[in-house]
Amino acid sequence: MRRLLLPVALAAALLAGCSGDDPAPTPAPEPTASDSPTSTPDEPSPSPTDEPPSSPTREPGAGALDWQPVAGPVEDLVTVSGPWTLTQGEDGSSAELSGPDPRTVGAPAGFRITDTLIDGEYAVVVAGHEQETKPGIATVVELATGDVTRIDGSSDPATTNGGSWALGSGLLTHATVRKGDYCLAVVDLVAGSSRLGPCAPPRSGFNNVTTTAAGTSAMTFDSGRPSCRTLNRVEGASFVPLAGVTDCVGWDSAVTEVAQVWSEIPDERRIEVAEFFTDDGNGTVELGPGTSGTLTWCGDAAYFVRDPQRDSDPARLVRVLDGEAEVVYESPGTGRAFLSAPRCGGTDLTLTAFSAAGDEQVTTSLR
Repeated sequence: MRRLLLPVALAAALLAGCSGDDPAPTPAPEPTASDSPTSTPDEPSPSPTDEPPSSPTREPGAGALDWQPVAGPVEDLVTVSGPWTLTQGEDGSSAELSGPDPRTVGAPAGFRITDTLIDGEYAVVVAGHEQETKPGIATVVELATGDVTRIDGSSDPATTNGGSWALGSGLLTHATVRKGDYCLAVVDLVAGSSRLGPCAPPRSGFNNVTTTAAGTSAMTFDSGRPSCRTLNRVEGASFVPLAGVTDCVGWDSAVTEVAQVWSEIPDERRIEVAEFFTDDGNGTVELGPGTSGTLTWCGDAAYFVRDPQRDSDPARLVRVLDGEAEVVYESPGTGRAFLSAPRCGGTDLTLTAFSAAGDEQVTTSLR
């Protein structure tokens, strides 16, 4: 049974200090949640307990979503977006955009497809260099017109090797290097313009970028061992730390005009295990355990994955809406199961589940 690597962020990565106008080296990854020791469907779950941690999360009920199967093998990473589907093949050689104007986006020679994003208005296919020595290349397709735009190392701001990509509300963000600084670039796809966003402090980097209709957030990290991580709202050219997050242990975040959802890592030896929280201005609410790197904003709510907390549990998808958490999906079977991070297609959510009881890829409309 093949395990799908979760698209989690780089853990506290080391960004070497630089000076002058030469490009800075890409942050070198430390272990990610998917690299850390954890269970697979073919191995026993690590140290299950008889009683799961207490959690305010409601079980599936009237709010559960209408999940439908996605055609094709579960090894292919599919994101549904209304009449469109964007499929990243397992071998990374190409991505298939299916729908009213289907097309194939192939990876250039020496590159491999690393990210596929779609939001109902645009589809973005990102190719990374296999030797990690050249800037990434993003192919942007405007779904309504079929117009194609390329963003690469010659763009302004230019792409760089690796880094976090995010798409939402007509904005595409990616990493860039400017005069030795590792920075966030913001592309306004609607206006056809780009700008330089905030830069990480010296010997620091950023990752886990999330964009909602109300704003963009990101995790910054320093070069310590372990690293000190800070969750931030992006405000113009600044990273502004989110209030209420425990110092140095944040991981995921998503922000709205009045609220925020985030995760923290209680044990640095198990960075895949997180605790999730929300605050709508009335104080912090604990949402219970979840899997780091899986927080996803889609429609008007946040979603995160919760791995089985005991042998009799399935893997679950939890929705956070209006300060409350509710289970909206459960994997087939119990115990030996895990879910990919959910993939947002603007008005649709797609999810892949792997379990000893069977694998499935499903989608649901949020309209």
